[in-house]
Amino acid sequence: MDTQTSPPSMGEAPQQSAPQQQMPPSSGPTHNTGMAILCYIGILVLVPLLTEAKHDEFVKFHIKQGLVLLIFWILGSIFFWIPIFGWLLWIGVIVLMVMGIMAAANGQQKELPVIGQFAKNFHI
Repeated sequence: MDTQTSPPSMGEAPQQSAPQQQMPPSSGPTHNTGMAILCYIGILVLVPLLTEAKHDEFVKFHIKQGLVLLIFWILGSIFFWIPIFGWLLWIGVIVLMVMGIMAAANGQQKELPVIGQFAKNFHI
């Protein structure tokens, strides 16, 4: 079978196909992940808090958790000198920071263990 198209005959107009536009692939809603990641890096939580990014619901969620994590980070710094208790608190804060950064980088609004319930009480 021959699948080639023959040229149009004298009375026919050539068929023109409409140009197809390439649309970028949609990967779902876009989030301001850069600002959300900053929320979990200690005092840098103030950057998204003091900018227009705080109006984005995704960033606002991470700001709340970042503020609670900052409080725990300060407490961990104070109690760090108490053997075992302070060290465990400090390690816990670091683990929560990594978990928060991973969730923000993946575009997720994942509530962190322990501090997630406290974050709900913040009204920004």
